[in-house]
Amino acid sequence: MLLASRILHFLQLVTRGGPAWLRRRRPARLALLLVALPVLAQPGRPGPPPAPTLTLQAVPAAITPTQFYVAAVLDARPERHAVAAMLPRPAQPGGPAPAPEAVDLQGGGLAAICEFVARSVPRAAGLRPVTVRLRECRLQETPGAPGWATGKLTLALSFEWLRNGRTIALTTYTGAARYQRPLTSAYAAAEPALRQALVAALQYFDGWMNREAAANAKLALRLQVHPSNSPFRHEADTLFYSPAHPLSYPDFLAVPRPRNGAVGAVFPSFAYTAQAQALNGVLHLHLQTKVFVVRTNSWLLPSAHDAYSLNHEQRHFDLVQLVAERFKRKVTPDSLTLDNYDARMQFQFLQSWREMNQLQDQYDAETSHGQNQAAQQRWNERIEAELRRYGVK
Repeated sequence: MLLASRILHFLQLVTRGGPAWLRRRRPARLALLLVALPVLAQPGRPGPPPAPTLTLQAVPAAITPTQFYVAAVLDARPERHAVAAMLPRPAQPGGPAPAPEAVDLQGGGLAAICEFVARSVPRAAGLRPVTVRLRECRLQETPGAPGWATGKLTLALSFEWLRNGRTIALTTYTGAARYQRPLTSAYAAAEPALRQALVAALQYFDGWMNREAAANAKLALRLQVHPSNSPFRHEADTLFYSPAHPLSYPDFLAVPRPRNGAVGAVFPSFAYTAQAQALNGVLHLHLQTKVFVVRTNSWLLPSAHDAYSLNHEQRHFDLVQLVAERFKRKVTPDSLTLDNYDARMQFQFLQSWREMNQLQDQYDAETSHGQNQAAQQRWNERIEAELRRYGVK
């Protein structure tokens, strides 16, 4: 009030003429004062009331993980609106409940949940880095009994981790909670319901990790390969490779079909099986190769029932065993990945299959189907040396 009266007195002096120095500068000074006067005299207006929020309280050491730490919390909600629709206090005691109003967590829904997780879950280096995705977090209140509100909370989270640059989906959690509160108690029951639901979700995931870490391939940290050969089995139609059981005349059951000067034919092949077993964070890959000849596809002319001809056909069988040995040595932890070991192993198998066919063609071409004895001897020595190197002979 004092400042306003002084300004008014000053303006009166100006309008009466005032001193000469003021009259000479009156237009500029007067314009300045006229602009400033409304600002100084304008009464203050109250701003809009702050939007209501819920303050989410952390729960220190809600869990103590031994298999993971939370590396990130991401918002994957389809609609990222305020987490709650709450009933405010009625305008009059005992009056009808007003329409729900949007209420978010203090600092924003995602930021508040990130802080809650960071303060509630200890972070230990060296464990699996887990990402938590917030799929749904919605608290809806509706009128209940007169003077009461009924709240329903729905919470959905998914958990994943990044292994060798690839996202591995682990598990999901869906929870719900209900509560009732008097309309006069503001939002006292809402925050504990959300806090307890978040703790329950974290406890669920911690328990899931503790149960699954030892035997779930999704959680394996490294890979080991255990190669082996299929044990010898005697079957009517199939002869499995074994140094102790070479080809013999009774193994050639097909009707002879001589061509290109060949006196016999044998069609060896190989396959593999792989069984994965997770144990204490290690994925053990049990790889077994099977080298075999189908007897009903193999034939030998009666005139070729001699040791030399039988040896030529046996070397076809030996060459496939060599390719299988090389295949096993290609399938190593360095050549595979935990996330794609099956496809990479299949690729190596196809490469070895091509190698097998090329070797068979090269062997027959250089030995002229066994008729070139000098070349046959060179191949005999080469094959024997490689078999010994792989520990087969």
